Amino acid sequence: MPSSIPRSAAVAAVVSAALAAGLLAASGSAAAEDTAAVRVHDIQGTTRVSPLVGTQVTGVTGIVTGVRTYGSRGFWIQDPQADDNPATSEGLFVFTSSVPTVAVGDAVSVNGTVGEYVPGGLASGNQSLTQISKPAVTVVSSGNPLPAPVTISAWSVPSAYAPEGDAAAAGSINGLTLNPKKYALDYYESLEGTNVRVGTSRVVGATDPYSELWVTVKPWENRTWRGGTVYGSYTSQNTGRLQIQSLTPIAQQPFPKANVGDVLAGTTEGPLDFNQFGGYTLTARTLGTVVDRGLEPEVTDKQRRNELAVATYNVENLDPSDPQEKFDALAAAVVNNLASPDILALEEIQDNNGAKNDGTVAADQTVKKFTDAIVAAGGPAYEWRSIDPENNKDGGEPGGNIRQVFLFNPERVSFTDRAGANAAAATDVVRGKGGRPELTLSPGRIDPANTAWENSRKPLAGEFTFRGRTVFVIANHFGSKGGDESLVSHHQPPVRSSEAKRLLQAQSVNAFVKDVLSIRKDADVLVVGDINDFEFSGTTKALTEGGALYPAVKSLPRSERYSYVFQGNSQVLDQILTSPGVGRFEYDSVHINAEFADQNSDHDPQVLRFRP
Repeated sequence: MPSSIPRSAAVAAVVSAALAAGLLAASGSAAAEDTAAVRVHDIQGTTRVSPLVGTQVTGVTGIVTGVRTYGSRGFWIQDPQADDNPATSEGLFVFTSSVPTVAVGDAVSVNGTVGEYVPGGLASGNQSLTQISKPAVTVVSSGNPLPAPVTISAWSVPSAYAPEGDAAAAGSINGLTLNPKKYALDYYESLEGTNVRVGTSRVVGATDPYSELWVTVKPWENRTWRGGTVYGSYTSQNTGRLQIQSLTPIAQQPFPKANVGDVLAGTTEGPLDFNQFGGYTLTARTLGTVVDRGLEPEVTDKQRRNELAVATYNVENLDPSDPQEKFDALAAAVVNNLASPDILALEEIQDNNGAKNDGTVAADQTVKKFTDAIVAAGGPAYEWRSIDPENNKDGGEPGGNIRQVFLFNPERVSFTDRAGANAAAATDVVRGKGGRPELTLSPGRIDPANTAWENSRKPLAGEFTFRGRTVFVIANHFGSKGGDESLVSHHQPPVRSSEAKRLLQAQSVNAFVKDVLSIRKDADVLVVGDINDFEFSGTTKALTEGGALYPAVKSLPRSERYSYVFQGNSQVLDQILTSPGVGRFEYDSVHINAEFADQNSDHDPQVLRFRP
């Protein structure tokens, strides 16, 4: 499907609604008045919101620089006679709803209504796109030369990302005058709708299923050793990232497949758009050529005989209806790339019929199909432990009933079973034989009645034995980032509403770990899984509070700290945290998915090796 077709039922919201909500200010708006012969830069203005929003305009002239015949149909015009104000864009999108009848190079005169559309709706926090809607278009002439593209480069994009939002406007930057020489977001906004180009650039976000990729125009900016860009703090947004789409329908010209570290060579040129799924996007009339730089999936080291290898892997909604090829690929990764870890905590194992919402909660068929595939790939005959959730109580895809599952190699490690667990029963920590900590239920769920886990996956705790030493492993899948505003939000800093729930979840797990350590301070405890948050986040700080845990990813160089790539940012979502008793260890974020166009999951697995 074309890349700009919405991925869900998300639709653009008109700014008239935003005005009613008081979220956008259109200073000097002449709504309902007719304004003759205004220029494109008059419509764009010096802020993010047009001063003419809601106005009927006539005779707006420009050269057509791009035509989109799918998705959000329309075309871009640009005034070849620019003003001398760098804050005002000379380009503008004309929304036609039907397939446009103009062609690139046409000189046109447009009548219509100036509007501001918020891709994804007002609740998304996204900035708005200035446009003309309900247009009447007159083609004056054809075959005109296009305005020369503005080159977006390492030297043109400021290093500072965005101004602080106006406190009087609830943190919004909408009403602030653009300063394109100081802030990257202001720079891109000052080019909204303008014909732009990038030269040869490195790919930092692989081609996705929606025919788009990400490049950076700043090759040195927080570079990973494999070619990406690390998102290392809330103030390291990586200003050189830019999304690339093609204006040519993929039925006419397939979108190129690229991995992180590849190069988009030559010139990529077209209008600068703004959309829900990436913000500022170069919609290419002319697309560069992908040069394969040969990125290969990583292979971790094999654990030594006296080392315990513990891994975590989000297998992305795995269920028996998935093709056997997915099971085989995931299994091959466990055996070949993860070196058959002794304990493997899986996230997003779905029930036996996947998203079919009929009350099924058991996942034994899913796990068996996976463990059989591991054996077929030459791996061990893993045994497994898990607890079925209550139907539709743990979030995720409705009917899918995702949960965490422990796989373990019985030839290397044993599991201590303590019966009585169910979805609602909480495991606890007690003093057992010899004064050692024990779980009352193993496997067992941690604190499932806590409202922090409402509509979210409850942590799964298990007690293992390796070479006579007890090891506690807690498998997690914290609440998602759904609902957070993007880095291109009109609120700066963006609102990250989902953090509140993960903070409470982290506090719950931290308290449980402290219960173990209160009985034996050198106990071996590993907290693993899809934490859905960064190593520098408040969530991670809550997990480690009081020195109970250490985020093992911090043992890696900064350029290697990532497990997921989102909008061109390589970032940490999956983690393994260690108790003080674990001591020396080797940690590896095994990059086999997130950087590649062909993925078996969107997450990279994590492996930790240590001597209990």
